Amino acid sequence: MSKITPDYSLYLVTGRTMLPDGMDYLSSLEMALLGGVTVVQIREKDTETSEFLKIAEASKKLCDKFQVPLFVNDRIDIALAIGAHGVHLGQTDMPIGTARRLLPANSIIGISCNTVQEAKDAVQSGADYIGIGAVFGTQTKALISPLVGVRGVGAILDVLQGTDVKAVAIGGIKRTNLLRTLHGTTSALGRALDGVAVVSEIAASRDPQASARGLREIIDNFRLDVNSFQSAVHEPLTAESITDKVIELMAKMKTTNPLVHQITNNVVATQSANITLALGASPIMATAPEEAEDIARICSACLINIGTLTTESKAGMLRTGYYANSFRKPVVLDPVGIGASAFRRSTVHELMDRWQASVIKGNAGELATLAGSREVESKGVDSVGPGFKDPVSFVRNLARRERCVIVLTGLTDYISDGSSVVALSNGHEMMSKITGSGCIVGSCIASYCAVAMSGSTSLVSPTTLLGAVAGVLVLTIAAEVAAGRHDVQGRGTFLPALIDELSLLRQETVRAGAKIRVIADES
Repeated sequence: MSKITPDYSLYLVTGRTMLPDGMDYLSSLEMALLGGVTVVQIREKDTETSEFLKIAEASKKLCDKFQVPLFVNDRIDIALAIGAHGVHLGQTDMPIGTARRLLPANSIIGISCNTVQEAKDAVQSGADYIGIGAVFGTQTKALISPLVGVRGVGAILDVLQGTDVKAVAIGGIKRTNLLRTLHGTTSALGRALDGVAVVSEIAASRDPQASARGLREIIDNFRLDVNSFQSAVHEPLTAESITDKVIELMAKMKTTNPLVHQITNNVVATQSANITLALGASPIMATAPEEAEDIARICSACLINIGTLTTESKAGMLRTGYYANSFRKPVVLDPVGIGASAFRRSTVHELMDRWQASVIKGNAGELATLAGSREVESKGVDSVGPGFKDPVSFVRNLARRERCVIVLTGLTDYISDGSSVVALSNGHEMMSKITGSGCIVGSCIASYCAVAMSGSTSLVSPTTLLGAVAGVLVLTIAAEVAAGRHDVQGRGTFLPALIDELSLLRQETVRAGAKIRVIADES
């Protein structure tokens, strides 16, 4: 037979043991195929050969009806017997070269990979595709290798650059985390998954057709969003065009009054709420994990700030970001003082593995720790030293790695979506004299992302950069105005003045005062 070119978009691994009571296996499979499954792998780990053969023959007949390729897990003899399109092998199964000699010419061979080295070996051995995982924890199969995690997939995908080898992710992938998986696994070089493999999300469903259709809709929409995002990020930004957009967002903020969920530093919760109100948004300061889903459903954005991190607040952060992703709401992460303790560092990485941040905001010390760089150190929640030698490259590269907008705060604020970098030189030294000035920047970014990303179905969109820029610019210009007031004598009078000036800030003041520089990506 001629070699097929499978569409790996929605790859179903069968699981008869998960079928709901009363659900027939072949009926479930047919409904899944009707719903848009593009590849089927028969996996029967504990089934006698004769029964496996009958199941495989019936499955092959059904897949042929829908012109969907069928692969067999492990068992080359079964694949040969039914004329399957290929096999999927594990790391401890028969070597790819041996399987290739036994199978008909042009058979598809895939292999499970958990590390960069395993992916390199797969490419060298002639695999047609690799299954990367497990991405999330799963009860479908006992894990014998560590979780790869969403953020670990990209490095494996980069191994495939310049090859024809395809890749699917597997392990705990569901409708609620599928968009996070597709977005977060894309590598810094832009290599994306060719599909996702699911088991229980379809096999355990009472309506496999609807489940498959829902997954396909997310996959197809993600690919459309990626194409539109790539077109949008190539539109040149100028200081004038950014200023115009910020002014548009200021007007929209006043008319839409977005609800912004904030899990923030206890020290600054009141002033963060007041700052949010001054912008024209509405704050809701809630930390309980039990209400995370309900609040994510109704809010327009959320801020997660780890300033006063506890085990209890961590649980709320994990669930809040997860549900915000599920409902397509922007998430701003502020890893306050991440370098201060192992608990903070491990928590931030756990949060980022669980959900996708739309924006990550921090000072030089915090972002250096996040990036694994020793160029800048931190002392508690403060950055120490002059900062990065090349802040432009740093924020651009970190944005590409984390697949989000990065905001690096300092004397000059640098903001990047991985393509353009916007440098903002507004602000006043009084900002550094009050507690939590960095935390209120996060509140401003979340509020403006709520407006900028309103209606978006993406976790990060071309408008995310503008939302982040608007949040920083509006606050820093208001700080300049407040510091210049005759009644401001020091830090005690500055904060109330800042809140007032933020609420009274005029569009013409922003247009006249904005100090914006755009550094385009010339790579």
